[in-house]
Amino acid sequence: MSEHAAPVVKPADDPAFQLPASLASLQLPLMSGGLFALVVGVGLAFLVGSGGALDQGSNVMPRFGFSAYLTAFMYVLTIVLGSLFFVLIQHLVRAGWSVVVRRVAEFMMIMVIPMAILFIPIVFSLFFEGSLYVWTIPDFAERLHLDESMWNTKKSFLNGPFFVIRAVIYFGIWIAMALFYWRGSTGQDETGERAATDRMQYWAGPCVMLFSLSLTFAAFDWGMSLAPMWFSTMFGVYIFAGGILAAHCAITLATYLLQRAGALRQEVTVEHYHDLGKYIFGFVFFWTYISFSQYLLIWYGNIPEETEWFFSRQRGIFGYLSLALIFLHWMLPFVGTMSRHVRRRPGLLACWAAYILVMHFVDIYWIIMPEARALGHEVVPTAGGVLGVLASVLCVVGMGSLVLGLILRVAGGNRVAPVRDPRLMESIVFENI
Repeated sequence: MSEHAAPVVKPADDPAFQLPASLASLQLPLMSGGLFALVVGVGLAFLVGSGGALDQGSNVMPRFGFSAYLTAFMYVLTIVLGSLFFVLIQHLVRAGWSVVVRRVAEFMMIMVIPMAILFIPIVFSLFFEGSLYVWTIPDFAERLHLDESMWNTKKSFLNGPFFVIRAVIYFGIWIAMALFYWRGSTGQDETGERAATDRMQYWAGPCVMLFSLSLTFAAFDWGMSLAPMWFSTMFGVYIFAGGILAAHCAITLATYLLQRAGALRQEVTVEHYHDLGKYIFGFVFFWTYISFSQYLLIWYGNIPEETEWFFSRQRGIFGYLSLALIFLHWMLPFVGTMSRHVRRRPGLLACWAAYILVMHFVDIYWIIMPEARALGHEVVPTAGGVLGVLASVLCVVGMGSLVLGLILRVAGGNRVAPVRDPRLMESIVFENI
């Protein structure tokens, strides 16, 4: 802020802290339109997977429908969980600068509750052998001529009942943490109780450890087990890196749109965008570092069970996507967000945030969709043609719009900033050095 500007904390009921009417009016259209797009996308994906929309002979993809749904689910979930981690870290380090933008992250983190409901179709897929996870097929190891002894060591972990139990544990942990910080933050809006801040800071450390373990194992379960014979100890942190990057982009974009609509115009300044831009730039590099390290370790080890996963992503359209991730998910945003002049221009930074969110979808798509192919090492992964890509895009747009509508609904009944947080003034007058 300018050194001549007098810092002022507005009353808690000031319109600056309310969701603008122009955004509130989008709740129903987003939810209804998102649900419609999701249903159409999933239906089209199942049609593509059955071979009914493809000119590919007998090469049907029985897992395409549920894989498209899982892609959309993982895309939204990683942003939601990244927002939860953002909130945890701000409390852990007693950050003052982020108070005015933290509520935006809190709106997104509480969406872990509807995400638990949206996980039900994935559980439903377990009842249909091979419809999503090949390990649900009793004789899949024999059909693929795999080492039975190696697969037998994984059976106790990769089975339907234990898979569901673990999912309940993961969501139980995430929902408990999200509700604790949500109630503490929104409750403080009414009471102004300083002890709420102290409690949230006290529990942030243990919550970060629980979050890290649960996210890692969830990534193993829902992403890595799509190829059950493949393993990478870095896969969990790879999913985390993409999620935390996407979460910072979503927070930046949402804050910018809130300001454009009339909220927080004096509370959020170019200084806050500058810091968000720093994190975006840093996590672009972090995602690249983790991605390259995972690839390098597997390439250097040259173990068939490990290299097969990357080999399948170097064929067909996914080979081009691999190159796109290098040049468009790393190089372009790395250079684009490097300059402080970009970070201090909210509109330009918001554009980069939107672009990276698109590339995050490409990343999740690249992780999941190659496994939708028919069984067989010789089968080249395919995106299902134009209709297959359209189905996947409709799924992610639909689920994203549905969750965004729910976010606006929650935001409409709450203030868009923690109005009685003891560090609010520190955040308003924050300046980068």
